[in-house]
Amino acid sequence: MPRLRTLLALPVLLAPAASSAPSAPPADALLPLLVTQGGAPAAALLTRDKTGTSYFRAGHGITRADHFRAGSVTKTFIATVVLQLAAEHRLKLSDTVEQHLPGLVRGAGNDGRALTLRSLLTHTSGLYDFTAATGGVVPLTPRQALRISLAHPPAHRGRFSYSNTNYVLLGLVVEQVTRRSYAAEAERRVIAPLGLKGTSFPGSRTALPSPHGRAYATDGTDVTELDPRVAGAAGELVTTLADLDRFYAALLDGRLLPPHWLREMLDTRTAHGSYGMGLYPVTLPCGTKVWGHNGRISGSYVRTAATIDGRRVLTFRVDTDAVADPALEPALLAAEFCPRTS
Repeated sequence: MPRLRTLLALPVLLAPAASSAPSAPPADALLPLLVTQGGAPAAALLTRDKTGTSYFRAGHGITRADHFRAGSVTKTFIATVVLQLAAEHRLKLSDTVEQHLPGLVRGAGNDGRALTLRSLLTHTSGLYDFTAATGGVVPLTPRQALRISLAHPPAHRGRFSYSNTNYVLLGLVVEQVTRRSYAAEAERRVIAPLGLKGTSFPGSRTALPSPHGRAYATDGTDVTELDPRVAGAAGELVTTLADLDRFYAALLDGRLLPPHWLREMLDTRTAHGSYGMGLYPVTLPCGTKVWGHNGRISGSYVRTAATIDGRRVLTFRVDTDAVADPALEPALLAAEFCPRTS
């Protein structure tokens, strides 16, 4: 199979089951299907609720403590930092890109004077996704990624169009406002306060921290060694299952953002229901809505979803680029978050 060209693919929802259908199996019972039907060498799942955590795995060479690349889950961390800065009145979501990065966004009909930070956060800027040209496997500096993007005309502004370029720009805005790197700000504001000891922004380091398993492209190539600059602020993060569960629980229960700014993060109106700011909702067949993000980068696919209050969180991962059967992800979410009937 060819390498995937983006760092995020929105999930496909299952049709609602008939009321007479038998109860769905628990998520851990479905996990082995990520290996047998999903084509992954191994899969792991960690859930968190008021009773504690539960861990399950399928396949070989994967453990609970493994560090792995989280791809576009990075965007939730970056969006959180931007919204914290907004809460501190150090920027406004209505600010234009031009105000913070003068002259940087120009060319092929792109104009930073017409783009707001809100449009970057919600993927409604219309900026071309640079990973569509690089396949998400070419290490780039932020400005190199922007040059690729700005060589292409924008899509229709105001409509949701997922683009990693948006979050590369937000990383630069964070650096301009704080005079520190987006990685340093995320460490200071999110990672350290929550005690996410397995989470880091590796920069150009190609090796994963220990412990870790192997990572495989969809063609079976070992891609454990990877330059994270293929994604930058749009997908650089390295983390663990436990850290992602803890982060999303803390974010959604209000420990990282004041109530007004958490509501802004969860407001999907700008993107017409598709996306908030670094998070997106999925309504399951039973009517339950969960919030989270997925991440795809060469050798790793991860998905985190949580209830809106953060009291129940599920994170699963596979050690390859994608899950071959698109029905498995929504089935896992429904099995975890939908009430079971006898």
